[in-house]
Amino acid sequence: MRLVILGGSGSGKSTQAQRLCRYLDIPLISTGDILRSAISGNQPLPEFRWLEADPRTSLSVYASLSELGYHAQPYIQKGELVPDEMIIELIRIRLRQPDISCDWVLEGYPRTAFQAEELDFLLDDLGQKLDWAIYLQVPEAVMVSRSLGRSLPDDQPEIVQRRVELFYDRTIPILEYYDRRRCLLTINGDQSPEMVQQNILTLLSVP
Repeated sequence: MRLVILGGSGSGKSTQAQRLCRYLDIPLISTGDILRSAISGNQPLPEFRWLEADPRTSLSVYASLSELGYHAQPYIQKGELVPDEMIIELIRIRLRQPDISCDWVLEGYPRTAFQAEELDFLLDDLGQKLDWAIYLQVPEAVMVSRSLGRSLPDDQPEIVQRRVELFYDRTIPILEYYDRRRCLLTINGDQSPEMVQQNILTLLSVP
């Protein structure tokens, strides 16, 4: 099963992505985790190979994950979205890694309608197809309060507010994109994590 988890900052998408991966026993691809590790200088993926023999899979701009993190850091510190080309390259390489088979949960991507289209193109190349995009719908006030309650270094009030604004500006068109393709599931994310997970599994028809 191939799933995308969508939601604003503090919507619980990281929590639900982790829960679904454990329940379904499939890999989690979290762009936020990868970027944070890149910025901190920790290589989170020992198998992460950036330079491949096949030019279609090589990363031509960034020689390493830490270099990508260096260029992405200013955007993250301001609460801005990391440029499309950086994230698209990261996902392209990640989906081709040996630990990723045909089943996965993708969290933190796509964040724009353009990225959603690019993901479809990439999956076509890989002979895969997205099963469902799961949108965790949470009121703005809840997103802000949840984000401020976390201990991540980039969860400062002005940054959180900026991320929420960007979510409504950039992410809502993604919902329309997936809705047109009839693969969007909308879940009330303003519930306990256990209840949200159960609602997701019910809609996925997973016992």
